[in-house]
Amino acid sequence: MAKRGGFPGGMPGNMNNLMKQAQRMQKQMEEKTKELEEKTYEGTAGGDAVKVTVSGKKEVVSVKLSEEAVDPDDIETLEDLIVAAANNALRMMEEDSASVMGSIAGGLGGLGGGFPF
Repeated sequence: MAKRGGFPGGMPGNMNNLMKQAQRMQKQMEEKTKELEEKTYEGTAGGDAVKVTVSGKKEVVSVKLSEEAVDPDDIETLEDLIVAAANNALRMMEEDSASVMGSIAGGLGGLGGGFPF
């Protein structure tokens, strides 16, 4: 009869290794998160008429408008261009973040196929 509460097949040693690996991954993720937060991403729209820069913290850092983008009789187009450029920059930031974090999480494959969530 098997003992209750134990891990068959020497699992306690494997569990320690698993915990160490998880701690290393957590530290790597924290470091990469900090690096990503310090980066900036520039999105453009209207053939570079509008440039929006966002940080890795998802904050708009700057908006640059060319003279041809500013038409007092067509404010709606300018508004649309700003939104498009901001969304472009945010998409770039999200893709970079997913790529970096995915490379770290790729190490989870050795843990039995990853986590179920």
